[in-house]
Amino acid sequence: MQNVLLAMETAAEAATRWDVAFAALGAGMAAIGAGIGIGKIASSAVESIARQPEAAGDIRGATVLTAAFIEGVCLFACVICLLIKLL
Repeated sequence: MQNVLLAMETAAEAATRWDVAFAALGAGMAAIGAGIGIGKIASSAVESIARQPEAAGDIRGATVLTAAFIEGVCLFACVICLLIKLL
């Protein structure tokens, strides 16, 4: 009987460790996705400003706003992953 209880406790501990691993993986993927997204936005903004310098102010404003939204989503994803890890 003790072996069965020990096996159940070990399985529960393993499940907890997998949850932590998946939470860390999710946070990492969110950060990588945000980095790629912001990189693409910056690349497109620089190209657009090079083609049309008189619209640089509008392009820069839209770029900063979009990057802020992406960072917000990444931060939200990291917080959710942290909550999964801690709870």
